[in-house]
Amino acid sequence: MGSDSLRVWSAATGLVLVLFLMLHLGGVVIAPFAPASFETYAASLHHSAWLPFAEFGFLAAALIHLGLSLAKLIVNRRTGNRAGLVSRRGDRFAVLAARSQAIGGLILLGFLVVHVLQLRWPRPPAGEELIALRVLLSQPANLGLYLLSAVAVSLHLFHGGEAAHRSLGLLDPANGFRIRRAFRMLALLVGGGFSVVALLVSASALQMGQ
Repeated sequence: MGSDSLRVWSAATGLVLVLFLMLHLGGVVIAPFAPASFETYAASLHHSAWLPFAEFGFLAAALIHLGLSLAKLIVNRRTGNRAGLVSRRGDRFAVLAARSQAIGGLILLGFLVVHVLQLRWPRPPAGEELIALRVLLSQPANLGLYLLSAVAVSLHLFHGGEAAHRSLGLLDPANGFRIRRAFRMLALLVGGGFSVVALLVSASALQMGQ
Protein backbone atom coordinates (compact mmCIF):
# COMPACT_ATOMS: atom_id res chain seq x y z
CA MET A 1 0.00 0.00 0.00
CA GLY A 2 1.43 3.37 -1.05
CA SER A 3 1.78 6.39 1.18
CA ASP A 4 -1.23 8.11 -0.44
CA SER A 5 -3.49 5.11 0.28
CA LEU A 6 -2.16 4.91 3.82
CA ARG A 7 -3.04 8.55 4.42
CA VAL A 8 -6.55 8.16 3.00
CA TRP A 9 -7.44 5.06 5.01
CA SER A 10 -5.83 6.42 8.15
CA ALA A 11 -7.89 9.60 7.79
CA ALA A 12 -11.11 7.67 7.14
CA THR A 13 -10.73 5.40 10.16
CA GLY A 14 -9.75 8.40 12.26
CA LEU A 15 -13.00 10.18 11.39
CA VAL A 16 -14.95 7.04 12.31
CA LEU A 17 -13.28 7.12 15.73
CA VAL A 18 -14.18 10.80 16.11
CA LEU A 19 -17.83 9.90 15.59
CA PHE A 20 -17.59 7.18 18.25
CA LEU A 21 -16.01 9.60 20.73
CA MET A 22 -18.80 12.12 20.22
CA LEU A 23 -21.47 9.44 20.75
CA HIS A 24 -19.66 8.04 23.79
CA LEU A 25 -19.29 11.47 25.37
CA GLY A 26 -22.97 12.16 24.73
CA GLY A 27 -23.81 9.06 26.76
CA VAL A 28 -21.45 9.44 29.70
CA VAL A 29 -21.90 13.19 30.17
CA ILE A 30 -25.22 12.59 31.93
CA ALA A 31 -23.60 10.37 34.58
CA PRO A 32 -22.60 13.12 37.07
CA PHE A 33 -25.82 15.09 36.61
CA ALA A 34 -28.54 12.43 36.34
CA PRO A 35 -27.27 9.13 37.77
CA ALA A 36 -30.61 7.31 37.46
CA SER A 37 -31.01 8.34 33.83
CA PHE A 38 -27.46 7.25 33.12
CA GLU A 39 -28.06 3.80 34.60
CA THR A 40 -31.24 3.42 32.55
CA TYR A 41 -29.39 4.50 29.41
CA ALA A 42 -26.45 2.16 30.12
CA ALA A 43 -28.70 -0.83 30.81
CA SER A 44 -30.69 -0.22 27.65
CA LEU A 45 -27.54 0.21 25.57
CA HIS A 46 -25.85 -2.91 26.87
CA HIS A 47 -28.93 -5.04 26.15
CA SER A 48 -29.06 -3.86 22.54
CA ALA A 49 -28.51 -6.63 20.01
CA TRP A 50 -26.41 -4.37 17.78
CA LEU A 51 -23.94 -3.30 20.48
CA PRO A 52 -21.44 -6.20 20.05
CA PHE A 53 -21.22 -5.41 16.34
CA ALA A 54 -20.68 -1.71 17.07
CA GLU A 55 -18.00 -2.53 19.64
CA PHE A 56 -16.27 -4.85 17.19
CA GLY A 57 -16.42 -2.15 14.52
CA PHE A 58 -14.92 0.43 16.86
CA LEU A 59 -12.13 -1.93 17.93
CA ALA A 60 -11.38 -2.80 14.30
CA ALA A 61 -11.30 0.89 13.34
CA ALA A 62 -8.98 1.70 16.27
CA LEU A 63 -6.54 -1.11 15.44
CA ILE A 64 -6.61 -0.34 11.70
CA HIS A 65 -6.03 3.34 12.40
CA LEU A 66 -3.09 2.53 14.65
CA GLY A 67 -1.61 0.08 12.15
CA LEU A 68 -1.98 2.49 9.24
CA SER A 69 -0.47 5.34 11.26
CA LEU A 70 2.57 3.20 12.09
CA ALA A 71 2.86 2.07 8.48
CA LYS A 72 2.66 5.67 7.30
CA LEU A 73 5.42 6.63 9.73
CA ILE A 74 7.63 3.78 8.47
CA VAL A 75 7.02 4.71 4.82
CA ASN A 76 7.88 8.35 5.52
CA ARG A 77 11.08 7.33 7.28
CA ARG A 78 12.12 5.01 4.46
CA THR A 79 11.54 7.70 1.86
CA GLY A 80 13.66 10.11 3.86
CA ASN A 81 10.85 12.37 5.06
CA ARG A 82 12.40 13.60 8.32
CA ALA A 83 11.56 17.26 7.97
CA GLY A 84 11.03 19.16 11.19
CA LEU A 85 7.63 20.66 11.82
CA VAL A 86 7.54 24.43 11.54
CA SER A 87 4.33 26.38 11.94
CA ARG A 88 3.92 28.96 9.22
CA ARG A 89 1.13 30.56 11.26
CA GLY A 90 3.23 30.88 14.40
CA ASP A 91 0.88 28.37 16.05
CA ARG A 92 3.07 26.58 18.57
CA PHE A 93 0.18 24.62 20.03
CA ALA A 94 -0.57 23.19 16.59
CA VAL A 95 3.07 22.10 16.32
CA LEU A 96 2.85 20.48 19.76
CA ALA A 97 -0.33 18.65 18.71
CA ALA A 98 1.33 17.40 15.53
CA ARG A 99 4.50 16.25 17.26
CA SER A 100 2.56 14.47 20.01
CA GLN A 101 0.53 12.27 17.64
CA ALA A 102 2.68 9.16 18.04
CA ILE A 103 3.01 9.25 21.83
CA GLY A 104 -0.62 10.31 22.13
CA GLY A 105 -1.70 7.35 20.05
CA LEU A 106 0.22 4.98 22.31
CA ILE A 107 -1.33 6.57 25.40
CA LEU A 108 -4.80 6.13 23.93
CA LEU A 109 -4.09 2.52 22.98
CA GLY A 110 -2.94 1.77 26.52
CA PHE A 111 -5.99 3.54 27.95
CA LEU A 112 -8.30 1.57 25.67
CA VAL A 113 -6.87 -1.73 26.92
CA VAL A 114 -7.17 -0.66 30.58
CA HIS A 115 -10.65 0.81 30.08
CA VAL A 116 -11.97 -2.36 28.44
CA LEU A 117 -10.52 -4.57 31.16
CA GLN A 118 -11.98 -2.34 33.86
CA LEU A 119 -15.51 -1.80 32.53
CA ARG A 120 -16.15 -4.29 29.72
CA TRP A 121 -14.56 -7.61 30.72
CA PRO A 122 -16.30 -8.14 33.05
CA ARG A 123 -19.08 -5.63 32.51
CA PRO A 124 -20.74 -4.32 35.71
CA PRO A 125 -24.27 -5.62 36.39
CA ALA A 126 -27.19 -3.51 35.17
CA GLY A 127 -27.76 -0.60 37.51
CA GLU A 128 -24.19 -0.61 38.81
CA GLU A 129 -22.30 1.06 35.94
CA LEU A 130 -21.90 4.36 37.76
CA ILE A 131 -20.96 2.61 41.00
CA ALA A 132 -18.14 0.79 39.21
CA LEU A 133 -17.00 4.02 37.55
CA ARG A 134 -16.99 5.84 40.90
CA VAL A 135 -14.89 3.10 42.48
CA LEU A 136 -12.37 3.36 39.64
CA LEU A 137 -12.15 7.15 39.59
CA SER A 138 -11.84 7.39 43.35
CA GLN A 139 -8.33 6.00 42.88
CA PRO A 140 -5.81 8.75 41.97
CA ALA A 141 -3.90 6.53 39.52
CA ASN A 142 -7.03 5.77 37.52
CA LEU A 143 -8.18 9.38 37.59
CA GLY A 144 -4.75 10.49 36.38
CA LEU A 145 -4.86 7.99 33.50
CA TYR A 146 -8.34 9.14 32.45
CA LEU A 147 -7.31 12.81 32.52
CA LEU A 148 -4.08 12.10 30.62
CA SER A 149 -6.08 10.23 28.00
CA ALA A 150 -8.50 13.14 27.68
CA VAL A 151 -5.56 15.47 26.98
CA ALA A 152 -4.19 12.99 24.43
CA VAL A 153 -7.60 12.82 22.70
CA SER A 154 -7.78 16.61 22.58
CA LEU A 155 -4.32 16.94 21.02
CA HIS A 156 -5.05 14.11 18.61
CA LEU A 157 -8.23 15.80 17.40
CA PHE A 158 -6.62 19.24 17.35
CA HIS A 159 -4.17 18.06 14.70
CA GLY A 160 -5.96 15.07 13.21
CA GLY A 161 -9.15 16.78 12.06
CA GLU A 162 -7.37 19.13 9.70
CA ALA A 163 -4.86 16.46 8.65
CA ALA A 164 -7.63 13.96 7.85
CA HIS A 165 -9.46 16.40 5.59
CA ARG A 166 -6.19 17.21 3.85
CA SER A 167 -5.46 13.52 3.29
CA LEU A 168 -8.96 12.97 1.87
CA GLY A 169 -8.56 15.90 -0.49
CA LEU A 170 -11.33 17.87 1.21
CA LEU A 171 -9.19 20.76 2.46
CA ASP A 172 -8.72 23.83 0.29
CA PRO A 173 -8.06 27.54 0.86
CA ALA A 174 -11.79 28.28 0.83
CA ASN A 175 -12.75 25.95 3.67
CA GLY A 176 -9.44 25.44 5.46
CA PHE A 177 -10.08 28.02 8.17
CA ARG A 178 -13.57 26.70 8.93
CA ILE A 179 -12.42 23.07 9.13
CA ARG A 180 -9.45 24.00 11.28
CA ARG A 181 -11.58 26.05 13.68
CA ALA A 182 -14.35 23.44 13.85
CA PHE A 183 -12.01 20.60 14.77
CA ARG A 184 -10.08 22.68 17.27
CA MET A 185 -13.33 23.53 19.00
CA LEU A 186 -14.32 19.87 18.83
CA ALA A 187 -10.96 18.90 20.34
CA LEU A 188 -11.54 21.20 23.30
CA LEU A 189 -15.14 20.02 23.67
CA VAL A 190 -14.32 16.30 23.62
CA GLY A 191 -11.16 16.44 25.71
CA GLY A 192 -12.68 18.91 28.14
CA GLY A 193 -15.94 16.98 28.31
CA PHE A 194 -14.28 13.70 29.26
CA SER A 195 -12.08 15.53 31.78
CA VAL A 196 -15.06 17.21 33.46
CA VAL A 197 -17.01 13.94 33.63
CA ALA A 198 -14.04 12.14 35.19
CA LEU A 199 -13.47 14.88 37.75
CA LEU A 200 -17.15 15.16 38.72
CA VAL A 201 -17.59 11.40 39.06
CA SER A 202 -14.40 11.23 41.13
CA ALA A 203 -15.60 14.10 43.35
CA SER A 204 -18.99 12.41 43.88
CA ALA A 205 -17.22 9.18 44.85
CA LEU A 206 -15.11 11.02 47.42
CA GLN A 207 -18.18 12.78 48.85
CA MET A 208 -20.04 9.50 49.19
CA GLY A 209 -17.03 7.96 50.92
CA GLN A 210 -16.87 10.65 53.58
